[in-house]
Amino acid sequence: MFSLTVKYPLVVNVVIFSSYTFASASADNIKEWKFPDGNFIQNLPGHNAIINALTVNSDGVLVSGADNGSMHFWDWKTGYNFQRMQSLAQPGSIDSEAGIFALQYDHSGSRLITAEADKTVKIYKEDDSATEESHPINWRPDIIKKKKY
Repeated sequence: MFSLTVKYPLVVNVVIFSSYTFASASADNIKEWKFPDGNFIQNLPGHNAIINALTVNSDGVLVSGADNGSMHFWDWKTGYNFQRMQSLAQPGSIDSEAGIFALQYDHSGSRLITAEADKTVKIYKEDDSATEESHPINWRPDIIKKKKY
């Protein structure tokens, strides 16, 4: 048995991407780690709330969901946050019920299922009509990690 001890706030969720890497979520950021010794790879900062949920698909798209209803979409390898979404609370709910408690991709990896504080389960699917022209990504090559893992 192996125990990884980290000196940062409460770890809320963990997701495994491959037999070599995993990520942990805490109060306001995500950390990627390397197996088997738990070597630190990188931080994925950007949430302004407690991160409750993580999931990753086979294409390496990591999604994080937080208490304030924000969802961030990350490229696993580079750590680039290429999209952000805000979940809307069910009509009749208060704004504080927009939080996301759980995330999971379906088997195809193209639909995202969420369990939320407003007592709803929501299913998101890829936009089939999206193109690089209609949804440009502000790619910054300077963020690519120099360290190989």
